[in-house]
Amino acid sequence: QVQLVESGGGLVQPGGSLRLSCAASGNIFSINTMGWYRQAPGKQRELVATITSGGTTNYPDSVKGRFTISRDNAKNTVYLQMNSLKPEDTAVYYCNALIRRTTGWGVSGESAYWGQGTQVTVSS
Repeated sequence: QVQLVESGGGLVQPGGSLRLSCAASGNIFSINTMGWYRQAPGKQRELVATITSGGTTNYPDSVKGRFTISRDNAKNTVYLQMNSLKPEDTAVYYCNALIRRTTGWGVSGESAYWGQGTQVTVSS
């Protein structure tokens, strides 16, 4: 099977920085787009950033210029550098990856996998 394990969340003051990591492991054949999403209490999960296997990135206006997504394809890992953090960035952050698996009979179709989530709290 495939697992996505996140790390790097925590408590930070407004204006501070955090770096999240998410490592994919298991019987992976290939990884397409990877991304980060977040969900604040009482709100829907929303997109934070995505990056394709070729390195093309996408951000919503709410984080553009403050957050940077990157990936290390050799390590099957995606990162999220968060700068100039604001209280409204407080949420559980989830990584997501579109993955094709190796199986006993070949290669599977593409499926979306999610990490378990990591809490980011921005507060003084």
